[in-house]
Amino acid sequence: MLNLVLFGPPGAGKGTQSAFLVDRYELVHLSTGDLFRFNIKNETELGQLAKSYMDKGQLVPDSVTISMLEDAVNKNPQAKGFIFDGFPRTHGQAQALDAFLEGRSTGITSMVALEVPEDELRVRLAERAKTSGRPDDADPSIIQNRIDVYNAETAPVKDYYEGQAKYQGVDGVGSIEEITDRLVGIIDAL
Repeated sequence: MLNLVLFGPPGAGKGTQSAFLVDRYELVHLSTGDLFRFNIKNETELGQLAKSYMDKGQLVPDSVTISMLEDAVNKNPQAKGFIFDGFPRTHGQAQALDAFLEGRSTGITSMVALEVPEDELRVRLAERAKTSGRPDDADPSIIQNRIDVYNAETAPVKDYYEGQAKYQGVDGVGSIEEITDRLVGIIDAL
């Protein structure tokens, strides 16, 4: 089973590249953002629980996020593998994901990280604001805050996978096709 953590800062191109990788390797794409939106919209028990925290301006506890992810994995028993996008964001989440997958006799094959300089991220996010209607991407201070939060809180998860010799960095600058080719080269070599 091919299980990838697609990693990188906001604007690195994870969503764009996920679409190509899902098709090429016949994987199931699991985005925590999509899972939250689905569960909240459909008023599932987990969605209502998550919304109760969000409505108070609190972070949704890892246990709720992990439960949503486990539920999504369990709904795809015939999957050839998964792309985890936006998860894990902390060492605790990475450990919980490992424990869950181990219980299914599998594990993370690799963390593949799109490495993009901050100046390029700012340009991409500002452009995305124009093309996708995401107003949060139009404000330079919000963009910088998102990058800062990623660097402080999420980027350290790289160390977790480096410690398992599962980290693969990929140059995330160039055309979409060039970046896809780099990713495929790394994944095919796994």
